[in-house]
Amino acid sequence: MSQSERLLMGVVTGPRGIRGEVKVKSFTQFPEDIASYGSLTDETGEKTYKVKLVAMAKGQPVLKFKGTNDRNEAEALKGLELYIDKAKLPATEDDDEFYHTDLIGLEVKTKDGDKFGDILRVHDFGAGDMLEIRPEGKGAKAAVLIPFTMEMVPTVDIRGGFVEIDLPEDFFTVPEKEEEKDGSKKGSADPR
Repeated sequence: MSQSERLLMGVVTGPRGIRGEVKVKSFTQFPEDIASYGSLTDETGEKTYKVKLVAMAKGQPVLKFKGTNDRNEAEALKGLELYIDKAKLPATEDDDEFYHTDLIGLEVKTKDGDKFGDILRVHDFGAGDMLEIRPEGKGAKAAVLIPFTMEMVPTVDIRGGFVEIDLPEDFFTVPEKEEEKDGSKKGSADPR
């Protein structure tokens, strides 16, 4: 099965307790759902894991892998990425609902139709999804983050292979610090 047919569901972050249970950073909308899709696979898709949700700990699911019975076996799973066959996932219900994996690699165009770049990743830092975009003509290490909102990204065309962005003209402008009456900058660490 190719990488594009599988979806990263979570990563084992470490063992919990002495009975072979592991904590998992889940990438599902509801973290506990990671165990509700059936068996998961490793990155290659060759090794299958039967998992069961046994608890939640500080927002992270705690899973029990079939055949993992002690802390040493659980410790060996640390860093394991868990995937699922994309066909097992339910279809999205709305036209404005997408799986992150469907967005990665899409071309990013401006409202004028010019190519801006390509989507590298989709992040959620807690205040909503952000698109990490590599701007056209910039190096592999250059990237910008753009809020994935209807205002900033009014068009998503998965079949057409692109998204359209509509950024304010001053989006990439860094504001200058205001000067205080005494000539120092607001917020500066200058102890004058």
